[in-house]
Amino acid sequence: MSGRGDSEIAETGEEEGVDQGMDVVEDPAQVARRARWTAAGTGLLLALAGLAASALRATGSTPALVPAAYALGAFVCALGAFLGSRGRTRRALWLLVSGVMVMALGDQFD
Repeated sequence: MSGRGDSEIAETGEEEGVDQGMDVVEDPAQVARRARWTAAGTGLLLALAGLAASALRATGSTPALVPAAYALGAFVCALGAFLGSRGRTRRALWLLVSGVMVMALGDQFD
């Protein structure tokens, strides 16, 4: 015998076989819904930022390629937002990255 009584086990509050450090498993539908909203919201925000930058650059004395690159990047991000809202979140992520890269490349011509 180890000398431990049943009262010591009850005082710790732990049951045998239960891991107290486990994360709560979320519903897969809720995770997918959150991913769709995140992709759509991020894409919309990036598209609006690209359109605003395109409008601001078009009024200045920059080459025509700069506002066109911002507008093209905004279009790609808007397409990513649309695909993200339809559940194609992986493709939406790549479109968002591509759209921002097009905007950054266009900014290099300024």
